[in-house]
Amino acid sequence: MKTNAIVFPIDALQSHSLSRLEIIDDEPSSFIGSESSKIVEAVTRAFMNTKAIRVAVYYCFHQCLEAAMCSGLQLLSRCCLHSGVVPSLLCGLPSSLPVATVVSGGGDGTIVSEIFSVLSICTASLNKDPQSGDSNKRCKFTNPSALIFSSCLILAIIAQCLKSSGRNSALFMLTNSPKKQHARLSLLAHHISSDDREKTSFPTQSASAMLALASILSLELGAAIESSISEIAMPLIPRTSSLCDYLKISSGNKNELDPSSPCGKLTYWQGLRDGCVGLLDSRLKWGGPLAVQQLCAIGVPLLLIGLLGIDGTNASHGPECSNDTVGLSPAGVIWTISSICQCLSGGASTFRQILIRNEHIKLFSDLICDAHLKLINRWIGPGGGRAGVRDLINAVIDLLAFPFVALQNVPSLPAATTSINSGFLLNMGSPCHKVCMEDKAIIKAIEDDMGKYIKILVEVGVPGTILRCLHHMELKELGRPVAFLAKMVSHRPLAFQVVSQGLLDPNRMRRFFDCSVPKEVTLDALMIVSDLARMDKAFYEYIKGASILEFLKGFLLHEDPNVRAKTCSALGNMCRHSAYFYSSLARHQIVSILIERCADPDKRTRKFACFAIGNAAYHNDMLYEELRRSIPQLANLLLMAEEDKTKANAAGALSNLVRNSDKLCEDIVSKGAIQALLKLISDCSIAALNPSRNDVTSESPLKIALFSLGKMCAHPPCRQFLRSSPLFPVVGRLQQCPESSVAKYASVIVSKVSEV
Repeated sequence: MKTNAIVFPIDALQSHSLSRLEIIDDEPSSFIGSESSKIVEAVTRAFMNTKAIRVAVYYCFHQCLEAAMCSGLQLLSRCCLHSGVVPSLLCGLPSSLPVATVVSGGGDGTIVSEIFSVLSICTASLNKDPQSGDSNKRCKFTNPSALIFSSCLILAIIAQCLKSSGRNSALFMLTNSPKKQHARLSLLAHHISSDDREKTSFPTQSASAMLALASILSLELGAAIESSISEIAMPLIPRTSSLCDYLKISSGNKNELDPSSPCGKLTYWQGLRDGCVGLLDSRLKWGGPLAVQQLCAIGVPLLLIGLLGIDGTNASHGPECSNDTVGLSPAGVIWTISSICQCLSGGASTFRQILIRNEHIKLFSDLICDAHLKLINRWIGPGGGRAGVRDLINAVIDLLAFPFVALQNVPSLPAATTSINSGFLLNMGSPCHKVCMEDKAIIKAIEDDMGKYIKILVEVGVPGTILRCLHHMELKELGRPVAFLAKMVSHRPLAFQVVSQGLLDPNRMRRFFDCSVPKEVTLDALMIVSDLARMDKAFYEYIKGASILEFLKGFLLHEDPNVRAKTCSALGNMCRHSAYFYSSLARHQIVSILIERCADPDKRTRKFACFAIGNAAYHNDMLYEELRRSIPQLANLLLMAEEDKTKANAAGALSNLVRNSDKLCEDIVSKGAIQALLKLISDCSIAALNPSRNDVTSESPLKIALFSLGKMCAHPPCRQFLRSSPLFPVVGRLQQCPESSVAKYASVIVSKVSEV
């Protein structure tokens, strides 16, 4: 291993060294040497397949054989990185255990339990405390510090590998016994120095203990089952000031327990600062608003951003320490980004300090550039591989999406049209829920600076960067990036840039609408199309080029009502500005299915189906023959117990069916459409004529119904029917309505009907 220098991806990216970026095209084995890989593969295979070998490894620890333990800890660390099955075996988890199932692990008889026992014995040995530790294993170690260091590191690797595989619970390593949980976490916390004296070097033993504690606690973040781990752990995490002191220490010092390790590293896979930022992240997420405010008050956000950007504070340690002085592995980078994101809820000034700066957005965007993502994908340590790429992209998106999500969640603001129902992925774990209901100052700051923030995103080219990220992710992982794209397209400058960068490329849209993607991706992709179509007719050409009409046709029959509703909305907006898509709708035989949706069991689908039919009839009469079948459906909706907006849409659609010609006038009369409009007007007239009541709102269907009836009066068959209707006098009475627009529409109708 030591013949091949392994550079942390973030350091390779920051160095801008082409020789370091050459590893993008190398095989993963080039990181560690082919001979080393072969040995690790053989040992891993034997450990997984042979019970006798697992028993032998167990007894290395159980019998306190120091030399065997040192070698065993190193071998097991490499085996964990080679196969995700090994960490589960070390915890004693059943091989067939589903990822989402949480069971008690790390109990007696497991290797993880023995590793904690070794830690306990070493602690007793260093403290010279005969009362502590395991009395049945009293033995003397020649180098207990090295054993503590290696034991903490493998515990960190086990936890990180479990997390990477999708297992979210510390119970896998700590058992379900509160007593053992407290004992094990306390053991790790004991080795984290809390000395308040000035620190001039980063103690690697403390760093390894911090990494183990942070890694185990990270299993609880996002856990589906609540446990008492956070309550046990919070008092054990070092004080905020102590963690900040560690961050400020230069990581350019050599590892005193392993002088051959490069600067800034605990091992070839783990950074010196990883555990510190990991514990900061836990404290921020579990400590509530007070913890966030404390960290922001002492300048932690800029300190963390400085780590990601190498602000020059670590550049004076000579050429021998020019590599890896950040001290952050890929796992540490993700913790750092998450911590910065949590700090956004610290107040208006902190929000501006972090996000309203071009250089910061450029820094965050560069972390998910192609070069860095390729480096992460090739990294075989914690935080690397496809899972590492996914976690890094999602962490950066959570950070950049904060202002969009925060404003969306404010009850007093108008709901954004994009990604509201389907974009909940961006709300999960977001710090915005901590501020939206309480901190009006930060919401005011976001509102005031949103234009400036959008300008920065455009200048840095964030939309294009997010699009390129999609190439690095599997279909099942597209949820957050597509939700963020859906947020951005609701803002015109971002929409034009992201479309010009290829958002609506046919191949990309096929991925979004693939039947194997999560439902949220499909919903957000539909909202993207809908919002772009609604925003500007200039996008129609791009939408047509996306070749999605066959997908939309299928979605009208989708089993999920949300998909059907959003598809109707998208089709309606595609007909909003012009008749550009009319011939395409006819060619793909979409209109007939759209008409069926007027009788859909879902009320939102019915509402948007009426909206789409109305727009499909607005610009010309090309589709009138196909839309003839919609007349009884629309009339029926006017008579049913529907939402006012649905009735308004249905009335508006009937108006458009006579707007461009009289082809459908006879059907309008014979299928009961005028009668239904009169009945609706009659039902609404009581409230409209009563000055003491304020029931007439912008959503009331009365105005639209009167407007529609006025359009129909332009055609003789409709006027003739109105003259003979017993409900027509109601229209005459509405000329006295206090609402001026209602009175005006009623007067126009009466005037037209009285014409010969």
